[in-house]
This record gives sequence, C-alpha cells and structure tokens, in this order.
Amino acid sequence: MDKKVTVITGCNRGIGLALCQVYQESGYQVIGVCRQSSKELEELGVQVVSGIDITEASSIATLQKELQGVAIDILVNNAGLLSNETLNDLNFERIAKQFAINAMGPLRVTEALLGNLGSGSKLALITSRMGSIADNTSGSRYGYRMSKAALNAAGVSLAQDLKHQNIAVAILHPGFVKTGMTGHNGDVLPEQAAKGLYQRIEELTMANTGGFWHANGQRLEW
Repeated sequence: MDKKVTVITGCNRGIGLALCQVYQESGYQVIGVCRQSSKELEELGVQVVSGIDITEASSIATLQKELQGVAIDILVNNAGLLSNETLNDLNFERIAKQFAINAMGPLRVTEALLGNLGSGSKLALITSRMGSIADNTSGSRYGYRMSKAALNAAGVSLAQDLKHQNIAVAILHPGFVKTGMTGHNGDVLPEQAAKGLYQRIEELTMANTGGFWHANGQRLEW
C-alpha cells in the first residue's frame, strides 16, 4: 500500500520541522518545502524542495512543476513571519511583508497545488489566535494580527469553495510555541504543538471543515 503524502511549507525549523518529524513517524511520505534547508531537516531524510519563496510567483511555479503528478493527501501551509508593530512604530514595509507571507503566501501555494489535491484530501492553515478579533485584548502587533485575520478569512472561503471537491480545511492555532519566531518564549515546545496539530488534522472531516481550532482541541472565536 502506498504511503499517504503530506506537503509542509516552512519546514526547516520550529513547528514545520516538528510537523515533518511527526508525519514521518506516523508513516507518511513527507515533502518539506522551504526557502533554505537546514541540517536538522536534512537529517530527517524527508524529501525537500528548497529555494521556494512563497511570496514569489516564479517560486510557486517551480514548486508546482516539482510536484507535478504527486497526489497530496495533506497540504500544511505553515510558513509564517512575525514582527511587532505598535501604534508608535508602524513600519508599513514590515506589515506588507507579513501580509505577503502569512496571508497571500498560503493562498498562492494552495492555488498552485489544487490539481494535486483530490477527494478526501485535507488542507491545513497554520494561523494564530492573534488573528482573532474577539480575542484581541492587548492591541499592537498590527501586521501579524491583520495578516492572520486575513488568512483566517481565506481559510473559511477555501472551506466553502472546496466542499464540492470533498476537501476539508482546518484553520489551526499551534499555541504559544517556543521557536525562533517567538524569541524562544512560549508555553509549549514545537514537538508538543506538532502532535496537537497532527491530531486536529486527523480529526478533520467535511463535518467540521472551516473551523478555527487550537492545537489542544479548543474551538476559537473569530
């Protein structure tokens, strides 16, 4: 029996690397997509497609060509960028870059690989509860909050548009994870977050498609 295939973006470190390991240990054929590979990723022995910048149309075309004919069971859009803008420090270039990576990047990847997805495939968007409007009680982080809210909106639209193809969509918050992106602050390790995300994706069906979930199973507010 052929192994199921999962494709994971932003996989050279942090949550993406941990997801590659969890899926590999669970018997999946893993294809890791990243701008630049890492020693840790290479040591996993998964298939790596490097040199892919999800904000660049030419890179996305390269990815599409590399994966031509590959049937994808699970596509995990994990690549992301976090920076901190306050009302007194609104760096609009940084904000635009976060939109390009966090919101438009996953949509670019998904559009390019739609032909690789079939009935029963699953699409996961790794977002953040910082994209929740209801949950925002502290302000700031303008680029990250706005771009993740945009990603959440895209996820709901994708869930609606892909229903007729029997493709389910999960919009997932990994938790406050100790990674380079968070300055290694947080309350869960990447390995713990990855296991929770894996479980949520395993539980994903057409009945709960389009939901916004914490990796621990909690349903999140928009």
